[in-house]
Amino acid sequence: MTLSGKTAVITGSNSGIGLGIAWEMARAGADVVLNSFTDRDEDHALANDIAKETGVTARYIKADMSKGDECRDLIARAGKCDILINNAGIQHVAAIDEFPAEKWDAIIAINLTSAFHTTAAALPLMRKAGWGRVINIASAHGLTASPYKSAYIAAKHGIVGLSKTTALETAQEPITCNAICPGYVLTPLVESQIPDTMKEYDMSREDVIKNVMLTRQPSKEFATVEQLGGTAVFLCSDAAAQITGTTISVDGGWTAL
Repeated sequence: MTLSGKTAVITGSNSGIGLGIAWEMARAGADVVLNSFTDRDEDHALANDIAKETGVTARYIKADMSKGDECRDLIARAGKCDILINNAGIQHVAAIDEFPAEKWDAIIAINLTSAFHTTAAALPLMRKAGWGRVINIASAHGLTASPYKSAYIAAKHGIVGLSKTTALETAQEPITCNAICPGYVLTPLVESQIPDTMKEYDMSREDVIKNVMLTRQPSKEFATVEQLGGTAVFLCSDAAAQITGTTISVDGGWTAL
């Protein structure tokens, strides 16, 4: 399949899952818009690398996903948004009675409210184009819970609900909305945590991955950013035209437990 002629806007995409999805979108032929809250030379270099290797048009647009007006402005500045990937997210771990209120507010704003703003701005463009895909990156924690992650889990459950409502509101149009729910994904951030965890537990790399980091992931293997990108590309295909308002888990069996 090809996504040639389509433009994909991916929030929170200068690293990790978002960047991996951007690469797979570009390899499928879509023009891509990268985003984060920084505006560094290396951010723009990422877009240049994608354009050079894949031949698509790739741009980087700074926008702070904690601010609703910047979320909407991102879509306006993109000019075209056939595919919207709401990926931006942050995390904080603490017990509810010790959870800093400002961290709660930031997590809800970036992980959930930003997707409302970008979707609200993108849907008119999709309707004008006569086609659209909204893909929200939720989490296994959008379907289940863990202690000490109240804000993240509330936001990811909210993203799943927002996906269902978006799908219902576009059900009779050539627009779909779904949520991808990853388990643990091998991103550069996760990779960087492995050596310290090996020292903390006095374990080998393999034991740390299987017995500490992937305790709840039955496959005992990380998902990859390429797999998540491939799942997103599939959701943009004609084969997925009747897949809407649902979740696709890429979690090595986590939510089957």
